[in-house]
Amino acid sequence: MGLPWRPLALCGVAHGKRASSSVPTGVRSFVPASSLIDACALERLQAFLSRATRLFVITGAGISTESGIPDYRSEGVGLYARTDRRPMQYAEFIRSARSRQRYWARNYLGWPQFSSHQPNPAHLALQRWEQQGKVHWLVTQNVDALHSMAGNQRLTELHGCSHRVLCLGCGAVSLREELQKRFKALNPEWGIQTDFVAPDGDVFIEDEQALHFRVPSCTDCGGILKPEVTFFGDTVNRGTVQFVHERLAESDAVLVAGSSLQVYSGYRFILAAVEQKIPVAILNIGPTRADHLAEFRVSARCGEVLSVLQLH
Repeated sequence: MGLPWRPLALCGVAHGKRASSSVPTGVRSFVPASSLIDACALERLQAFLSRATRLFVITGAGISTESGIPDYRSEGVGLYARTDRRPMQYAEFIRSARSRQRYWARNYLGWPQFSSHQPNPAHLALQRWEQQGKVHWLVTQNVDALHSMAGNQRLTELHGCSHRVLCLGCGAVSLREELQKRFKALNPEWGIQTDFVAPDGDVFIEDEQALHFRVPSCTDCGGILKPEVTFFGDTVNRGTVQFVHERLAESDAVLVAGSSLQVYSGYRFILAAVEQKIPVAILNIGPTRADHLAEFRVSARCGEVLSVLQLH
């Protein structure tokens, strides 16, 4: 059964002031500016969570920026604001061996830094909530594995996980870390200095710099290897979508944390929640695609809010 429905209100924002930050200085450049949150915002979100007994949580890139992973769309600090580069499209990866070579060369360079990121207070808070029985299901649009590293088990990685590799020929799944060793063995003298890692672990190098990079095939069938993630232009597995809809139908409240919901694969669950009269609250720096569908939105950093809320 859903909770009482109320219209959206932007609660508890003291305009023009930055919140005191618990974000480490080294990763702060990836976190968008946010306003100071007053007691009203925290109390309203606290009350929303207290009423929920089977909470459905959707997270996005904004929950991982505090771990040092940049997002795509944040104003001023996201990938799209910093550069005109765009992620590789699924169709390009599939049809072109040269594109796969370029993709894997960049991914190989970025992997050590990308795979070193650790869960932040927001991830750890959601894991505690699951342990305490508050979170019925957690759906993340991220591919960074930080929720599973934090210990969440009632979890669906909607877009897959970059820590796994899929063979497009036989369907075998292997660990990305093992593929890194194969890359290194095949390319012992190859290396380029780069320091900007994209949200999916990619780095930026010139196309000609990847011309001599060697890419291994599947050890089982010789097929093409691809990260087990949903590339831009691809679609989420229907079975996964149906499974998530079933978990949503069992829930009595939805919390969106760190997502603008611009991608339909996540936004569709908010549409379904509204149709089922399941109330929605949003915690995100800046506006989202679903603001008009939510009870309220709190504009703040996920880690600094989720880590101080108390469950009842």
